Amino acid sequence: MSTYRDFTAPIGSRRATALRTVGTRERRSLLTAPRVPTVGIDIGGTKVMAGVVDADGNILEKVRTETPDKSKSPKVVEDTIAELVLDLSDRHDVHAVGIGAAGWVDADRNRVLFAPHLSWRNEPLRDRLSGRLSVPVLVDNDANTAAWAEWRFGAGRGEDHLVMITLGTGIGGAILEDGQVKRGKYGVAGEFGHMQVVPGGHRCPCGNRGCWEQYSSGNALVREARELAAADSPVAYGIIEHVKGNVSDITGPMITELAREGDAMCIELLQDIGQWLGVGIANLAAALDPSWLSVGRPGSRPPTTC
Repeated sequence: MSTYRDFTAPIGSRRATALRTVGTRERRSLLTAPRVPTVGIDIGGTKVMAGVVDADGNILEKVRTETPDKSKSPKVVEDTIAELVLDLSDRHDVHAVGIGAAGWVDADRNRVLFAPHLSWRNEPLRDRLSGRLSVPVLVDNDANTAAWAEWRFGAGRGEDHLVMITLGTGIGGAILEDGQVKRGKYGVAGEFGHMQVVPGGHRCPCGNRGCWEQYSSGNALVREARELAAADSPVAYGIIEHVKGNVSDITGPMITELAREGDAMCIELLQDIGQWLGVGIANLAAALDPSWLSVGRPGSRPPTTC
């Protein structure tokens, strides 16, 4: 049975304990336990999720915590990952850790070269965590890991040309051919969210302007709602009242919930997001001619497929 909970242990009191390696525990040899559970980590711009997964892709348990503020050092995020792995290892015999990072990962799947929504620049994430956890650690781009899971266990199982689009703080993507991730020369293929769709448009954390994710992502949705509320627009009165005038309290889930309740502005903002999403997907379909295209979020419910 799958369980889910937030990871809310006091950071100060747990960190000293968490920095002990998981390897201090007794565990069976990898050679004699080929189908043992592993921990999958999804590092996003706003949250870090971890789950214990068996060899058949079943999620046995999930925990979640907020992503440390991006102004903090990368080590703080590494500490958070170690804490989550240790917490899950208390209840499961974990033998490996796989990490999906929201950023550009090098072809050797060791370093996070650049993460627009985190303070990672050329960070040797695999080596650093391998030094703290005495189990094998694998690192890849989060969309690559989501695409492979969709091909291996999901609705796109066995498809020979699969394209994955992941929606969250930004937009990620991946391309699979016959079960193999197409990485490009430097390992950063599939960064669909940074295709330019509006020349000279909104500035993106990557440094460019007009990237697709600036018009069809969680960040874009929240930005538009906050701008309307800050301008005291008549169409934003509903959400202004909902947050009691605190514009910075507006979030993506809040906008979605108000849209479900019939708020006209929130409905229109989601329609705009959907229209821009369709523009990008149509371009990808024309360029890549996939047999299967999935849209989802890493670490979340099964994706939509086309």
